[in-house]
Amino acid sequence: MENQQERELTAEEMAAQKEQMLQFYTESLPYLEAQLKYEEVLMKIDEVRFRRSSIQMQWAMMAQQENEASEEGSDNEPTAPEQVKGKRKLRTN
Repeated sequence: MENQQERELTAEEMAAQKEQMLQFYTESLPYLEAQLKYEEVLMKIDEVRFRRSSIQMQWAMMAQQENEASEEGSDNEPTAPEQVKGKRKLRTN
């Protein structure tokens, strides 16, 4: 069997091969368009998930900063043992 690359194709064979290729690609287009639409929808889902997780991370960071700020603010206020320094404690045996 001869290798196609080693022999030259006739004009009719070339035209038939071109027609075959055109038919293949034309028949494949609906599948490729469906795949493109599928990939675009996946990309949109990924973008929304990324934005949602970014917002959640920002909320968590804000909550952490608020907690740290409230802890720092409570350091200036006297704690319960400091308020009762002058009183005697009862001994428990």
